[in-house]
Amino acid sequence: MIDLFIIKVGGNVIDNPVLLQAFIEKFAAIPGKKILIHGGGKIATRIGDQLGIKSNYVDGRRITDADTIDVVTMVYGGLVNKQLVAKLQAGGCNAMGLTGADGNIIPAVKRPVKEIDYGFVGDVNPEMLHTAPLRALLEAGITPVFAPLTHDGHGQILNTNADTIASSLAIALSADYSVRLIYCFEKKGVLRDPADDDAVIHLINKEIYQQLLDEKILTDGILPKLQNAFAAIDNGVKEVLIGHAEDVLTNTTDKVAGTLIC
Repeated sequence: MIDLFIIKVGGNVIDNPVLLQAFIEKFAAIPGKKILIHGGGKIATRIGDQLGIKSNYVDGRRITDADTIDVVTMVYGGLVNKQLVAKLQAGGCNAMGLTGADGNIIPAVKRPVKEIDYGFVGDVNPEMLHTAPLRALLEAGITPVFAPLTHDGHGQILNTNADTIASSLAIALSADYSVRLIYCFEKKGVLRDPADDDAVIHLINKEIYQQLLDEKILTDGILPKLQNAFAAIDNGVKEVLIGHAEDVLTNTTDKVAGTLIC
C-alpha cells in the first residue's frame, strides 16, 4: 500500500503550457499525500538572455556562476515555483512552494572542482535531509512543491538536479512512508525502441536492467533516471515509476501506464 507519492515533473513539461495545465489538473486530483518537485525548463535561459546573462553548458549541464545562480534562484524559486503553486490552488490542491533552504530541509555540499568547475551546484546526501517539517506539512494536508534549489548552510543557494532532489526526498521519507517515486516527462516510459513511443517496457528489475544495458537498448537520456531509480530502490523506496506527464494520475494506481521499477 503506497501512502506517499513523490513526483518530479521535467522541464519540457514546464515549458509547454498545454502539457503543464493537463499535468496540473491530474496532479491536483491525486488523493492522499504527495510532493511535487519541478525542473526549471528553458525559462531561466530566456530570462538570463533578457538580462544579458548568457547560459553556459558543458555536456548538457548548466555552469552556475555567480550571475547565473541569481537568475535560477529568481526563476526556479520564484517565477516557476509560485506559478505552479497558484495553478495547484486553482485546481483545489492546497500547495506550498519551497526550496531546500526552507526549514533546512535539503542542505547540500557545493560540488568539488575536478575537471570542470560547475560553480554554485549542490550535491545532496539523503542522510543529511531534515524531514520533520515535511512530515508536518503532509500530515496537515499541504502539498509541498520544491524548486530545484538547495543551500550550503552558510547562506549560499545552490542549483541542484531536480531528479536527484526527488530521489533524495524519496529515500529520506521512506523511513516514515511507503513511497512511490514518479518521474514524469514527455515520453510514455522507458522505451525498447527510442523511435517508437509505444514500445514501453512496463516492468524493469535489476536482471532486466542488466539485459537492457548489455543489449545497448537504453539511451543516454534515460540512463540517469534509471540510475537514480535503482539508487532509490536500494535505499528503501518501495517503487519508482517513469512515465508521461499526462499519465500521472493513472500512474498513482495499480494500473500503471509507464515503466515500473522494483
